[in-house]
Amino acid sequence: MKAELERLVDALLYEGYALYPYTPGTTKNATPTPFGIIYPPAYAERNPSTFDRSRVECVLDPDEDAEVRGAVRFLQAAGERHEAAARSLDLEPVRLTALLDGGGAPVEFEFDGARRVTGRARIRAEEVPERGLVKLMLCVHNATPLAADEVEEMDRREALGASLLSTQIVAEVEGGRFISPLEREGAAGEAAGRCRNENTWPVLAGADDAAVLGAPIFLPDHPRMAPESLGSLFDATEIEEALLLHVQALSEGERQAIAGQDPAVRDMVERADSATPEEIVRLHGRLEPADPGPPPEPGHPNPGEDELSAAGQTFRKGGKVVLRPAVERDVYDKLLDGRTATIERIYRDYEDAVHIAVTVDGSAEQELYRETGRYLFFKPGEVEVIA
Repeated sequence: MKAELERLVDALLYEGYALYPYTPGTTKNATPTPFGIIYPPAYAERNPSTFDRSRVECVLDPDEDAEVRGAVRFLQAAGERHEAAARSLDLEPVRLTALLDGGGAPVEFEFDGARRVTGRARIRAEEVPERGLVKLMLCVHNATPLAADEVEEMDRREALGASLLSTQIVAEVEGGRFISPLEREGAAGEAAGRCRNENTWPVLAGADDAAVLGAPIFLPDHPRMAPESLGSLFDATEIEEALLLHVQALSEGERQAIAGQDPAVRDMVERADSATPEEIVRLHGRLEPADPGPPPEPGHPNPGEDELSAAGQTFRKGGKVVLRPAVERDVYDKLLDGRTATIERIYRDYEDAVHIAVTVDGSAEQELYRETGRYLFFKPGEVEVIA
């Protein structure tokens, strides 16, 4: 596994592992992680919302001599309350032709922690008719045995002690490329759309599309760590600058509680404490140039419709409406009820629903909203055309 992908997987492995203020006595830190759990089969069978396996299926466009391999990373409960050990399982590289001929025997594993956890992993492949593509499958099963009476009395916390936590699955190819699991266009996209994934959401990983990452949270294709990042804070999807500042604001009592617990938490806090002011400033923000796309068509400088009829009314860009929120969902709806607004955009979505984007007349932020393209959206029945 390439170093950048390994760094990403390591950050995801500890996502949600401990939450601010990171002290072991807080209720939200009672278990190592809430993501990517593969439970023992006897426990999962009794609970329809749980899984005893994770399964990644993806489409591969291979070269003639393609070779594939897999890797599984997970955490295993190792302490009485909040401590876990990182586990690694690497599946040996195998020629794709051998997999298609029925190769790829299950690889069994066993780890000791809070209790012994056993399982198996396997890579399989089968041809699909579209353009010589191949469907690659990588499955991980928890095979930890539980006695019937033990399952009857087992609560979720005890079940986590016999589970694979924060399971991350990686499939890699040398000699070929993966089709994006998010792709739905064309024959390759149709093949990807027929893949069956369980307990995981795979995406492309790596610039050359030579890897697929099956993570337990939603990610875009080619996820990556920000170059300014100082390392995982167990909240890799949050704002790192704010988390660092929060860590540096911990009380002395909280620091003492953290010092006596899980080494992974203690090391994270120490690393965050050592961040310099210059490093924190670099986390404040970064602008990246992006392709603005094709220029607008003449006469249509803004997206959306110029005029559209819906709910017995005709809406025109630049027209005036009175806001009539259909349901008083919150205080903000009550404040907007009866206000006059200007129609800035009119959209019809893929499901043929109409959305009216407005700015509120007389509000101090009206021009700012126009400059930044941030509007308030209403359904046609929630606005009354007056001009």
